[in-house]
Amino acid sequence: MGPVVVHGTRSFRSEIEAGKHRLIADEPADAGGADGGPTPYDYLSAALGACTSMTMRFLANRDGIPLEGSDIEVTNDRMYAKDCADCTSGSGYIHRFTVRIRLRGTLTPEQRESLFSAAKRCPVAKTLTHEIKIDEILMES
Repeated sequence: MGPVVVHGTRSFRSEIEAGKHRLIADEPADAGGADGGPTPYDYLSAALGACTSMTMRFLANRDGIPLEGSDIEVTNDRMYAKDCADCTSGSGYIHRFTVRIRLRGTLTPEQRESLFSAAKRCPVAKTLTHEIKIDEILMES
């Protein structure tokens, strides 16, 4: 997996290269952007939703579960840690992602539960729920 390259512009618009794919990120107009693309948090939610969908598809293919498809709705918000009743951190902010999953297909209750259980183990969810280290390096022009 190669690097994702982001080219900043004179505005909030960012031009993104991910392999052969080209994407745009921007901020909404009410935040000073031009609303020319999804926000960075939209992309983060999309990554979680896509990974969830792909993880369930992998299990369905492997185990012969007749999953016709899924609809994943991801919302995220930020709250003060002190306002979060079920969080371990007591200071700063907590980012909460809510993932709503609709499974399509003629599935038994056991198959639905198996797919739902697999959804919770998607690699992006694991990344977001474990310690993350970011190394930032300023390069010469």
